[in-house]
Amino acid sequence: HGTTSCVAFASGHRASAEALLDAALTRNMRLATGKVMMDRNAPDALLDDAQSGYDDTKALIEAWRGRGRVSVAITPRFALTSSTAQMKACGALVEEHPDLLIQTHLSENHAEIGTVLDLFPWAQDYTDVYDHFGLLTPRSLMGHCIHLSEREVVRLAEAEAVAVFCPTSNLFLGSGLFDQARILNAGGRTAIATDIGGGTSWAMLRTLDEGYKILNSQGQRWHPFSSFAQATHGNACAIGMEEKIGGLGASKE
Repeated sequence: HGTTSCVAFASGHRASAEALLDAALTRNMRLATGKVMMDRNAPDALLDDAQSGYDDTKALIEAWRGRGRVSVAITPRFALTSSTAQMKACGALVEEHPDLLIQTHLSENHAEIGTVLDLFPWAQDYTDVYDHFGLLTPRSLMGHCIHLSEREVVRLAEAEAVAVFCPTSNLFLGSGLFDQARILNAGGRTAIATDIGGGTSWAMLRTLDEGYKILNSQGQRWHPFSSFAQATHGNACAIGMEEKIGGLGASKE
């Protein structure tokens, strides 16, 4: 589909991340991935625990750092499936490895938001959970970000975290409409993604097409040059790799 660089979730098993990293290394592909960390509210066969999730992620970082064009991303699935202990472990990994990307989900649907607030009743809102555990940084990729309060929009912008627009997934699951203008007007950062598993296409051009429809339905006309820029240079900036990818300059991979 023309995509030459990727940030993706593996499964909850360390071996899945290793297989994905190895496949990318073999192909000299630019890839960031991580073992999904989740220790509750999921099928037993997919669960880890706070310590094993930390240990497996740390082992992946040590084994793959500096190898080819691959890197490990710290990957708590989302606050709904991580206990307080695991969220603290994720925060410890971020503190130990501040250069690594963090990928997770935020405010995809109302039921999810309500459950997260039941699990973390002290939090001001869903975003505050990640913020509290040190997971809201300029390296944070927050998938979906559909149903955000005004405070959350402002806080994401302050933290320079990235709101990741996943249009085909949002439409397929009926999650809601991503309000890009609201995030950008607050000074926030955005990216565009296929959401491989939840979306309906791995093609970025198809993803942009669906994104246009979502934004146009809200009166936000997304010029084709702007959308293409988001998928190339813009996404490279979102993951801090604009010096290496996202354009056709002589210095680019």
